[in-house]
Amino acid sequence: MTIAKADYIEGLAKGLSVLEAFDTDRQRLNATLTAHRTGITRAAARRHLLTLAELGYLETDGSYYWLSARVLRFAGSYMATSRLPRTLQPTLNQLSQQTHASFSAVVLDGGEGVIVARSAGVAEPVRHLAYGLHLGARLPAHATSTGRVLLANLSKEDFAQWLKGRALARITSQTEVGLSPFKVLIARVRQDDYCLAREAHELGIHALAVPLRNMQGKTLAAINVVGTAEELADATVQRKWLPLLLDAARALRPLL
Repeated sequence: MTIAKADYIEGLAKGLSVLEAFDTDRQRLNATLTAHRTGITRAAARRHLLTLAELGYLETDGSYYWLSARVLRFAGSYMATSRLPRTLQPTLNQLSQQTHASFSAVVLDGGEGVIVARSAGVAEPVRHLAYGLHLGARLPAHATSTGRVLLANLSKEDFAQWLKGRALARITSQTEVGLSPFKVLIARVRQDDYCLAREAHELGIHALAVPLRNMQGKTLAAINVVGTAEELADATVQRKWLPLLLDAARALRPLL
Protein backbone atom coordinates (compact mmCIF):
# COMPACT_ATOMS: atom_id res chain seq x y z
CA MET A 1 0.00 0.00 0.00
CA THR A 2 1.29 3.46 -0.95
CA ILE A 3 -0.13 6.55 0.73
CA ALA A 4 -0.01 10.19 -0.27
CA LYS A 5 3.02 12.13 0.92
CA ALA A 6 0.79 14.51 2.85
CA ASP A 7 -0.56 11.58 4.86
CA TYR A 8 2.89 10.26 5.80
CA ILE A 9 3.99 11.22 9.34
CA GLU A 10 7.77 11.29 9.10
CA GLY A 11 8.30 11.84 12.81
CA LEU A 12 6.33 8.72 13.68
CA ALA A 13 8.29 6.70 11.13
CA LYS A 14 11.59 7.89 12.61
CA GLY A 15 10.46 7.13 16.14
CA LEU A 16 9.53 3.58 15.20
CA SER A 17 12.84 3.14 13.39
CA VAL A 18 14.61 4.09 16.63
CA LEU A 19 12.72 1.39 18.54
CA GLU A 20 13.57 -1.14 15.83
CA ALA A 21 17.27 -0.24 16.07
CA PHE A 22 17.56 -2.24 19.28
CA ASP A 23 18.24 -5.95 18.82
CA THR A 24 20.33 -8.82 20.16
CA ASP A 25 23.54 -7.39 18.71
CA ARG A 26 22.88 -3.90 20.07
CA GLN A 27 20.89 -4.02 23.28
CA ARG A 28 22.04 -0.56 24.42
CA LEU A 29 22.40 2.46 22.16
CA ASN A 30 23.47 6.07 22.52
CA ALA A 31 22.60 8.90 20.15
CA THR A 32 25.59 8.26 17.88
CA LEU A 33 24.90 4.55 17.49
CA THR A 34 21.19 5.19 16.99
CA ALA A 35 21.90 7.71 14.25
CA HIS A 36 24.19 5.24 12.52
CA ARG A 37 21.61 2.43 12.72
CA THR A 38 18.63 4.50 11.57
CA GLY A 39 20.15 6.93 9.08
CA ILE A 40 18.86 10.02 10.91
CA THR A 41 21.02 12.79 12.30
CA ARG A 42 22.57 12.51 15.75
CA ALA A 43 20.53 15.48 16.97
CA ALA A 44 17.29 13.87 15.76
CA ALA A 45 18.31 10.53 17.28
CA ARG A 46 18.92 12.22 20.63
CA ARG A 47 15.49 13.86 20.60
CA HIS A 48 13.75 10.61 19.71
CA LEU A 49 15.62 8.73 22.43
CA LEU A 50 14.71 11.34 25.03
CA THR A 51 11.06 11.34 23.95
CA LEU A 52 10.77 7.55 23.98
CA ALA A 53 12.39 7.48 27.42
CA GLU A 54 9.93 10.14 28.64
CA LEU A 55 7.05 8.02 27.33
CA GLY A 56 8.40 4.97 29.14
CA TYR A 57 9.42 2.89 26.12
CA LEU A 58 13.12 3.24 26.89
CA GLU A 59 15.22 3.26 30.03
CA THR A 60 18.48 5.17 30.32
CA ASP A 61 21.50 5.77 32.51
CA GLY A 62 21.95 9.23 31.01
CA SER A 63 24.25 8.09 28.20
CA TYR A 64 22.87 4.81 26.86
CA TYR A 65 19.29 3.69 26.29
CA TRP A 66 17.63 0.28 26.27
CA LEU A 67 14.12 -1.04 25.73
CA SER A 68 11.77 -1.11 28.69
CA ALA A 69 9.05 -3.66 29.39
CA ARG A 70 6.51 -1.15 28.08
CA VAL A 71 7.31 -2.09 24.47
CA LEU A 72 5.78 -5.50 25.20
CA ARG A 73 2.41 -3.77 25.00
CA PHE A 74 2.73 -3.91 21.22
CA ALA A 75 3.51 -7.63 21.19
CA GLY A 76 0.80 -8.32 23.74
CA SER A 77 -1.77 -6.42 21.70
CA TYR A 78 -0.81 -8.31 18.55
CA MET A 79 -1.04 -11.69 20.26
CA ALA A 80 -4.37 -10.77 21.83
CA THR A 81 -6.01 -9.41 18.69
CA SER A 82 -4.43 -11.29 15.78
CA ARG A 83 -6.44 -14.28 14.63
CA LEU A 84 -3.48 -16.18 13.18
CA PRO A 85 -1.54 -17.00 16.40
CA ARG A 86 -4.73 -17.93 18.26
CA THR A 87 -5.75 -20.24 15.41
CA LEU A 88 -2.38 -21.98 15.18
CA GLN A 89 -1.56 -22.39 18.87
CA PRO A 90 -3.79 -25.45 19.61
CA THR A 91 -2.41 -27.33 16.62
CA LEU A 92 1.21 -26.60 17.56
CA ASN A 93 0.55 -27.74 21.12
CA GLN A 94 -1.10 -30.93 19.89
CA LEU A 95 1.82 -31.73 17.56
CA SER A 96 4.28 -31.19 20.39
CA GLN A 97 2.36 -33.37 22.83
CA GLN A 98 2.12 -36.07 20.18
CA THR A 99 5.81 -36.09 19.25
CA HIS A 100 7.66 -34.38 22.13
CA ALA A 101 9.25 -32.07 19.56
CA SER A 102 9.25 -28.29 19.19
CA PHE A 103 7.08 -26.57 16.56
CA SER A 104 6.84 -22.93 15.47
CA ALA A 105 4.78 -20.78 13.14
CA VAL A 106 6.51 -17.94 11.31
CA VAL A 107 5.49 -15.01 9.11
CA LEU A 108 7.72 -13.01 6.77
CA ASP A 109 8.62 -9.43 7.67
CA GLY A 110 11.11 -7.92 5.25
CA GLY A 111 14.32 -9.90 5.43
CA GLU A 112 13.34 -11.83 8.51
CA GLY A 113 10.93 -14.46 9.70
CA VAL A 114 9.04 -13.63 12.89
CA ILE A 115 7.82 -16.36 15.23
CA VAL A 116 4.14 -15.70 15.96
CA ALA A 117 3.26 -19.01 17.68
CA ARG A 118 5.23 -21.77 19.41
CA SER A 119 4.34 -25.12 20.88
CA ALA A 120 4.09 -25.08 24.66
CA GLY A 121 4.47 -27.57 27.46
CA VAL A 122 7.27 -29.75 26.07
CA ALA A 123 10.98 -29.36 26.77
CA GLU A 124 13.23 -28.38 23.89
CA PRO A 125 14.41 -31.45 21.92
CA VAL A 126 17.64 -29.58 21.23
CA ARG A 127 19.20 -28.64 24.52
CA HIS A 128 21.46 -25.77 23.55
CA LEU A 129 20.18 -23.16 21.12
CA ALA A 130 22.39 -20.12 20.67
CA TYR A 131 19.52 -18.20 19.10
CA GLY A 132 16.28 -17.76 21.02
CA LEU A 133 13.17 -19.31 19.52
CA HIS A 134 10.76 -17.33 21.67
CA LEU A 135 7.60 -15.60 20.47
CA GLY A 136 8.53 -12.52 18.48
CA ALA A 137 12.05 -13.76 17.72
CA ARG A 138 13.29 -12.51 14.36
CA LEU A 139 15.37 -14.94 12.30
CA PRO A 140 17.11 -14.39 8.95
CA ALA A 141 14.75 -15.60 6.23
CA HIS A 142 17.48 -16.86 3.91
CA ALA A 143 18.97 -19.15 6.57
CA THR A 144 15.86 -20.79 8.05
CA SER A 145 13.45 -23.44 6.83
CA THR A 146 10.38 -21.28 7.41
CA GLY A 147 11.96 -18.23 5.82
CA ARG A 148 12.88 -20.17 2.70
CA VAL A 149 9.35 -21.60 2.44
CA LEU A 150 7.86 -18.12 2.72
CA LEU A 151 10.27 -16.72 0.12
CA ALA A 152 9.45 -19.59 -2.22
CA ASN A 153 5.78 -18.68 -1.92
CA LEU A 154 6.31 -15.12 -3.08
CA SER A 155 5.61 -14.48 -6.73
CA LYS A 156 8.75 -14.70 -8.84
CA GLU A 157 8.57 -10.93 -9.33
CA ASP A 158 8.28 -10.25 -5.60
CA PHE A 159 11.10 -12.67 -4.83
CA ALA A 160 13.34 -10.97 -7.39
CA GLN A 161 12.53 -7.63 -5.75
CA TRP A 162 13.24 -9.08 -2.29
CA LEU A 163 16.63 -10.34 -3.45
CA LYS A 164 17.60 -7.17 -5.36
CA GLY A 165 20.60 -5.51 -3.75
CA ARG A 166 20.43 -7.78 -0.70
CA ALA A 167 23.54 -9.30 0.86
CA LEU A 168 22.93 -12.75 2.32
CA ALA A 169 24.81 -12.97 5.60
CA ARG A 170 26.89 -16.04 6.31
CA ILE A 171 25.74 -17.31 9.70
CA THR A 172 27.29 -20.78 9.63
CA SER A 173 29.54 -22.62 7.21
CA GLN A 174 26.37 -24.17 5.76
CA THR A 175 24.55 -20.90 5.04
CA GLU A 176 24.03 -20.34 1.32
CA VAL A 177 25.13 -16.77 0.57
CA GLY A 178 25.66 -16.87 -3.22
CA LEU A 179 22.79 -15.20 -5.05
CA SER A 180 22.67 -17.63 -7.96
CA PRO A 181 22.82 -20.79 -5.81
CA PHE A 182 20.24 -19.27 -3.47
CA LYS A 183 17.86 -18.70 -6.39
CA VAL A 184 18.28 -22.37 -7.31
CA LEU A 185 17.64 -23.36 -3.70
CA ILE A 186 14.40 -21.34 -3.53
CA ALA A 187 13.27 -22.75 -6.90
CA ARG A 188 13.71 -26.23 -5.43
CA VAL A 189 11.71 -25.32 -2.35
CA ARG A 190 8.98 -23.88 -4.59
CA GLN A 191 8.87 -27.16 -6.52
CA ASP A 192 8.96 -29.44 -3.44
CA ASP A 193 6.58 -27.21 -1.43
CA TYR A 194 8.62 -27.80 1.72
CA CYS A 195 12.11 -27.01 2.98
CA LEU A 196 14.60 -29.02 5.00
CA ALA A 197 17.32 -26.68 6.25
CA ARG A 198 20.41 -28.30 7.70
CA GLU A 199 22.64 -26.19 9.95
CA ALA A 200 22.06 -23.08 7.85
CA HIS A 201 21.17 -20.97 10.88
CA GLU A 202 22.94 -22.82 13.68
CA LEU A 203 25.37 -25.72 13.65
CA GLY A 204 23.76 -28.89 14.92
CA ILE A 205 20.24 -27.60 14.30
CA HIS A 206 18.00 -28.99 11.53
CA ALA A 207 14.48 -27.87 10.65
CA LEU A 208 11.68 -28.90 8.32
CA ALA A 209 8.98 -26.42 7.24
CA VAL A 210 5.83 -26.37 5.10
CA PRO A 211 3.60 -23.46 4.05
CA LEU A 212 0.25 -22.65 5.65
CA ARG A 213 -2.33 -21.53 3.06
CA ASN A 214 -5.91 -20.36 3.37
CA MET A 215 -8.78 -21.63 1.24
CA GLN A 216 -7.93 -19.06 -1.44
CA GLY A 217 -4.43 -20.52 -1.77
CA LYS A 218 -2.64 -17.55 -0.19
CA THR A 219 0.34 -18.44 1.98
CA LEU A 220 -0.07 -16.75 5.37
CA ALA A 221 2.71 -18.41 7.36
CA ALA A 222 4.95 -21.45 7.61
CA ILE A 223 5.23 -24.06 10.35
CA ASN A 224 8.29 -26.10 11.17
CA VAL A 225 9.71 -28.71 13.47
CA VAL A 226 13.23 -28.36 14.86
CA GLY A 227 15.58 -31.18 15.84
CA THR A 228 18.97 -32.81 15.52
CA ALA A 229 20.40 -34.55 12.46
CA GLU A 230 19.40 -37.90 13.93
CA GLU A 231 15.86 -36.78 14.69
CA LEU A 232 15.45 -35.30 11.22
CA ALA A 233 17.29 -37.93 9.19
CA ASP A 234 16.16 -38.03 5.56
CA ALA A 235 14.25 -41.30 5.92
CA THR A 236 12.49 -40.11 9.08
CA VAL A 237 11.58 -36.81 7.45
CA GLN A 238 9.83 -38.57 4.58
CA ARG A 239 8.22 -41.25 6.73
CA LYS A 240 7.17 -39.22 9.77
CA TRP A 241 7.74 -35.47 9.91
CA LEU A 242 6.73 -34.32 6.44
CA PRO A 243 3.39 -36.20 6.44
CA LEU A 244 2.73 -34.87 9.96
CA LEU A 245 3.30 -31.24 8.95
CA LEU A 246 1.37 -31.59 5.69
CA ASP A 247 -1.60 -33.13 7.51
CA ALA A 248 -1.54 -30.25 10.01
CA ALA A 249 -1.40 -27.68 7.20
CA ARG A 250 -4.38 -29.29 5.47
CA ALA A 251 -6.40 -29.38 8.70
CA LEU A 252 -5.64 -25.72 9.38
CA ARG A 253 -6.50 -24.48 5.90
CA PRO A 254 -10.27 -24.01 6.45
CA LEU A 255 -9.52 -22.06 9.64
CA LEU A 256 -7.12 -19.53 8.11
